[in-house]
Amino acid sequence: MSYLQGVYWDLDGTIANTELEAHLPAFNRSFEALGIGWYWDENTYIDLLKINGGKNRIAFYADLKNQNFSQELISRIHLEKQKHYLSLVKDGAVTLKDGVNRLVNELKNKKVRQFIVTSSSRIQVTLLVNLLFGDKNPFEFFISSEDVDLHKPHPLPYLKAISLSGIKSSNSIVFEDSIPGVKSSLSAKIPTVCIKSNIPTYFDKDLSLKCLVNSLGDDKKNTKVITGPKLNGKYINYEYLVKFLNNC
Repeated sequence: MSYLQGVYWDLDGTIANTELEAHLPAFNRSFEALGIGWYWDENTYIDLLKINGGKNRIAFYADLKNQNFSQELISRIHLEKQKHYLSLVKDGAVTLKDGVNRLVNELKNKKVRQFIVTSSSRIQVTLLVNLLFGDKNPFEFFISSEDVDLHKPHPLPYLKAISLSGIKSSNSIVFEDSIPGVKSSLSAKIPTVCIKSNIPTYFDKDLSLKCLVNSLGDDKKNTKVITGPKLNGKYINYEYLVKFLNNC
């Protein structure tokens, strides 16, 4: 029997819905502030989410528009965007997703160690976690965009997290919501629970997802297991995760 010792959380779209609520308006405010002349609507941004990382999205879109953006300009836009993102987060634009606080506390009570593995910058992660969890922050460490040279969908972020934690992948579970994130964790050979976000996403069968749920669930919203072990109860809890781990 495998024992659950470590849980690695993605941040954006997994712990909290941030993309449409904070990242998208922050990008558009940065474009306006710098006179770039771009505006991303929701559909455009959802398409761009296939590109992992804010700077990469800016570069990709510039190429799409046949605009020659230097790395200096891309960095300047991204820095301006980060300023607006932090302002939006401070103003309360982002809240925890259903069931996150409940499950985080349950895992903490069960002595399961918890970590964050994200493509966001360290300053963004630190601010968001502090605002959402305050002095009850359960996460031992973050792997942010500055901590690795290769980002999701490459397995390096999760491989580094596993190495730093000292926990075997067979005693670990990842929570993810996106295709790049799932590819990253599965390539690192870590059992993965995928939680659907508010971003429409088609998960190809080639990903071999063993657990896909609509949400973690709580007393007001039941979990629907789309793929994975049968759920005995209303929502994802420690017992379900142990059962999933031993089915992998």
